[in-house]
Order: sequence, then structure tokens, then C-alpha cells
Amino acid sequence: MLKSEILSKLHKKYSNLSEDDIENIFNLLIKKISNSLQEGNKIEIRGFGTISKRVNKEKYVRNPKTNEKIFKEESYKIHFKIGKIFHKILNPEKSNEH
Repeated sequence: MLKSEILSKLHKKYSNLSEDDIENIFNLLIKKISNSLQEGNKIEIRGFGTISKRVNKEKYVRNPKTNEKIFKEESYKIHFKIGKIFHKILNPEKSNEH
């Protein structure tokens, strides 16, 4: 789903807010999440999941095309752990019919 699609659905649901207000709220939410992750905090949205920052250690990697060894500095990646409610929505239990 694209950002524009999310904003469009939010505007349909909350028609009392202007499109600019909805976009500002959405951008503020994304900015708060980004800033929190940069500070080393994790974000927990009950029922949906937890977002945290993980470290990719510095290491030597190999370019598969040239077989050249390259040093890759420490970097970060995002880790998402799905919440129970969201997991049940995505993976509904199937009844055992035999």
C-alpha cells in the first residue's frame, strides 16, 4: 500500500479533517517513530507489533562480481516482531475437519 492510498483512506474515514491535516499527522507519526529508533528506543504498538533497531557488525564482505574484499562499516537495520492479534488476523486457525 502506498502512502497516498493510506492518506486517501484516512481522509474518507475522517472527512472532517482536511487532506493537509491528515498528511501532517501521518508525517509527524513517521517522524516520531524514526526519531525514537535513532535514539535507540523501540516502538511497541499493542496488537500490531514491535519495531526496534538492530546492529549489523562491521565486517569484510566480498564483491561477487570481482571477488574483491571490501570492508563494510557498522550499520543498522530495522527488526519487526509481529504482535499476537496481528498474527492471528494474518494466520487464521483452520478447523480440523477430517
